[in-house]
Amino acid sequence: MIKTDIGIIGLAVMGRSLALNMADHGFKVGGYNRSREVTDTLISEHPHENLIPFYSLKELVESQERPRKLMIMVKAGKPVDLVIDQLLPFLDEGDMILDGGNSFFEDTRRREKSLKEKGIYYFGTGVSGGEKGARFGPSIMPGGDPKAYEHIAPVLEAIAATAQGEPCCAYMGPDGAGHYVKMVHNGIEYADMQLIAEAYLLLKYAGGFTNKELADIFEEWNEGELKSYLIEITAAIFREQDDFSDGELVDYILDSAGQKGTGRWTSLESLKQGVNVSMITAACNARIMSNRINERNEAKGLFEAPKQRPVTDQAAFRTQVREGLYTAKIAAYAQGFDLLSHASAEYGWDLDYGKIASIFRAGCIIQAEFLDDITKAFGNNKGLSNLMTDAFFRDGINRGQGSLRSILSLGILNGIPVPAMSQAAAYIDAFRGTAVGANLIQAQRDCFGAHTYERTDREGIFHHEWRV
Repeated sequence: MIKTDIGIIGLAVMGRSLALNMADHGFKVGGYNRSREVTDTLISEHPHENLIPFYSLKELVESQERPRKLMIMVKAGKPVDLVIDQLLPFLDEGDMILDGGNSFFEDTRRREKSLKEKGIYYFGTGVSGGEKGARFGPSIMPGGDPKAYEHIAPVLEAIAATAQGEPCCAYMGPDGAGHYVKMVHNGIEYADMQLIAEAYLLLKYAGGFTNKELADIFEEWNEGELKSYLIEITAAIFREQDDFSDGELVDYILDSAGQKGTGRWTSLESLKQGVNVSMITAACNARIMSNRINERNEAKGLFEAPKQRPVTDQAAFRTQVREGLYTAKIAAYAQGFDLLSHASAEYGWDLDYGKIASIFRAGCIIQAEFLDDITKAFGNNKGLSNLMTDAFFRDGINRGQGSLRSILSLGILNGIPVPAMSQAAAYIDAFRGTAVGANLIQAQRDCFGAHTYERTDREGIFHHEWRV
């Protein structure tokens, strides 16, 4: 029987791409898919001397020396549990299962605990980069047993993207740490995409820029502090011609966006942890509102639109949007890393935030020059309480918050929805120590429910007999 180094179970887009990536790097890869046709199509369309098809899980498992390494690339949820159940009869103590899908981290923790009792190592392995990233170099976030990681590290680190000569793959921590980091990555991605969309709306509807001009603007921005994969593809999107009509494709795409759940998970987990990720939540809500197309269309004739206030100085405005976008981006990443910090303490993961930022520098969707600065910030201060307090990012906010406030004001006056940018300004204002009205809320709670309150001038817990 042909011997393999690792097996991939599930040969759809991501599984197929990872299998070919591994094969390109000299690993003998066993490929298995529940549907035989999918396996045959892959071998027919992408023949590779290092990619070997298998048509039963038993044969796939038996093709490897122990400890065996099997990576599951199927839809998150019940399908993962079903594959694990099918694999277990063929596995021995010390074998390893890697889940490369977008599984919920609590499911990963449950599976890791259950399989550990059977002597099987389970790794929740976040993979980011989409089809192209998986094929040619993704960012990879494995979590599980640290000693067992030594057996899979050579494969994962070889196929990962590289940034400044380092692989964009690193051990995250035990049990669900890898999938948690991937979840937060996706939450930041939601916020980043929403911020870019809001910058687009401001430039188009308040600034009056054409698609061609927008493409030029985003290309220019991609040469500066906003340089990133998302800014790069956004510039290209504005130039893309429609397949069926004259003009650019972006103008014919329905104003409605879907979501697969990782952004919502991030938002829900933030409530559980007591962490403000309002920008990620705003991005999720923006997608929810975008899906209510019929109601939005009906409401067009029910509400008066504000009188439009077009920009008079386009050059100054595009600078303000760039500075405001960068400032809001700092706040979004600060929220994401704050959530990671609280989760690390809650679950005992001891996450390395500088290392996390470093593996996001290439391969993944949020890859950006910006992440070099985050890596440096946590490298300089491992105990950094909030990214915004680092001198580099503090100075960035101080430079750009005026622009953020200006474009927000203009957007609101023109009736342009800017929910994520609005939350960025609110987060910065609340964080910098201004009054947030919580004294009044304490008073209200004590008044209607005797929930007590704390004072500014003395220690202790107090209750007042309110004359209401």
